[in-house]
Amino acid sequence: MVCKPIALVLAAGRSQRFGADKRQQRLSNGLTLLQSSLLLPCAVFEEVWLALREDDPVPLDLPSKVRIVQCASSRLGLGHSIAASVQRISAVSKGQALAVFLADMPFIHASTLDTLLASAAPDRICRPAYQGKTGHPVIFGRDFWAELSQLAGDSGARSVVQANSHAVHTLTVDDPGVLIDIDRPSDVPPAQSV
Repeated sequence: MVCKPIALVLAAGRSQRFGADKRQQRLSNGLTLLQSSLLLPCAVFEEVWLALREDDPVPLDLPSKVRIVQCASSRLGLGHSIAASVQRISAVSKGQALAVFLADMPFIHASTLDTLLASAAPDRICRPAYQGKTGHPVIFGRDFWAELSQLAGDSGARSVVQANSHAVHTLTVDDPGVLIDIDRPSDVPPAQSV
């Protein structure tokens, strides 16, 4: 690992396509979607941040290492949630790279994270690709945090990746989990082990 990385798990969305709070959807492993999506970051990173909506009650069943950012403007889109989170994290963290996870993607393999972290650096953006399609998590070196803290809208950090294509390292992984998210009840596998 080239630099000290930290994790941000984005969970401030409204679950509109799911029809209910998908973060509380119970998976076949007995854990909620949110708990399942926190397993890998909590196992790997010393510092884990969780972005929630401003009006969210803080879940009591979170691992003790998880620090909360409540995003006042999350209703305006993913970019706003990223910006609010990175502003808070930048002010208090000494991390040199930020691995951005989505809370509806619990099937990412630990080996994928190992591959990404081996290439992480303050001046790089590292992202996985499976069968030619890029996915998550994306690791942003600290050099890009100022840009992340200015995001708005609902297209996430795509603009930061596009504006800094010279710094993007796309790493091929054998992990369909980098592409699989749970947006609708039909996306929940009936007997998926996480």
